[in-house]
Amino acid sequence: MGKTASLEARLESGARLNPEEAQGLWELDLLTLGREADLVRRRLHPEDRVTYVVDRNINYTNTCTSGCRFCAFFREPGSPEGYVLEAEALALKLGELKAHGGSGVLLQGGLNPDLPFAYYEDLVRQIRESGLGVHGFSPPEIAFMSQRFGLPLKEVLALLLAAGLSSIPGGGAEILVDRVRGQISPRKCSSAQWLEVMAAAHELGLKTSATMMFGHLETRAERLEHLLKIRDLQDRTRGFVSFIPWTFQPGGTALGGEHLGAVEYLRTLAVSRLVLDNVLHLQVSWVTQGPKIAQVALKFGADDFGSTMLEENVVAATGVGFRLSREEIETLVRRAGYQPRVRDHRYNLL
Repeated sequence: MGKTASLEARLESGARLNPEEAQGLWELDLLTLGREADLVRRRLHPEDRVTYVVDRNINYTNTCTSGCRFCAFFREPGSPEGYVLEAEALALKLGELKAHGGSGVLLQGGLNPDLPFAYYEDLVRQIRESGLGVHGFSPPEIAFMSQRFGLPLKEVLALLLAAGLSSIPGGGAEILVDRVRGQISPRKCSSAQWLEVMAAAHELGLKTSATMMFGHLETRAERLEHLLKIRDLQDRTRGFVSFIPWTFQPGGTALGGEHLGAVEYLRTLAVSRLVLDNVLHLQVSWVTQGPKIAQVALKFGADDFGSTMLEENVVAATGVGFRLSREEIETLVRRAGYQPRVRDHRYNLL
């Protein structure tokens, strides 16, 4: 039996791939990868269902000390274009989201050195008191708060939990390889710190997502290293409910470069499904790939269509402007042969 046939046999038996076998996935043709990823998706989710969440991305500040070369959204401290979201403006956003039937808010912002810790607690309380969940504060934000206020990670998380935090998004992972992070985000937390925040969150009972932003300076082997780090932590904590890989958008960024094409996106999505055998949900990225490729992605291992994104600022800052309504998402899902179902950020069906 040849190497490729042996790997396909391993995949179809449901066996866990070791790092060498996982590296061999890149050698499979695209349609074979898609078929194998779809088989795994159907084993994990035998029902013909695709979920999505009704929410909005609220960025409470664009002032950030991180200076990531891939980000077109941030402004340095002191910039006249910097902002901090006030309670009155937040209330308007929450009211609009509730009118659209939203269940929660994806809350993220820059690493702003001028905000007191009470600001973050008040944000969470205001959202929860409005009746919405808070999927908030990525690991770099948590690590920044820990350093800025001299608090252990678990204490930061416990205080935010007490204020009403529901779950944590997996942003700020980019590629969990410090060679890459040193070039694209040298002032952001390290790979180990990102994983440390997630481990602490999981120990406190918080569910989280994980992400991967790829298609910039990383190699395929480094994408795989990222996936294996997520898989290893999930073996220990079981706290990741979903994984969201999305492609770097170069417009307006210091990093620049070319857009990664749909073929490499679908290939990486399928590899993610085949490697992450212990993460239940895999999400498409229509906000970077557009609706039609997202629809195809449902046959490459994904079972979740992400968010309605009533508001999205970070990717939009690069000049990419895909928008989808709740009705459009449901139509896309049905036309792909699945039944759409609404969920919350913790993947509870509503």
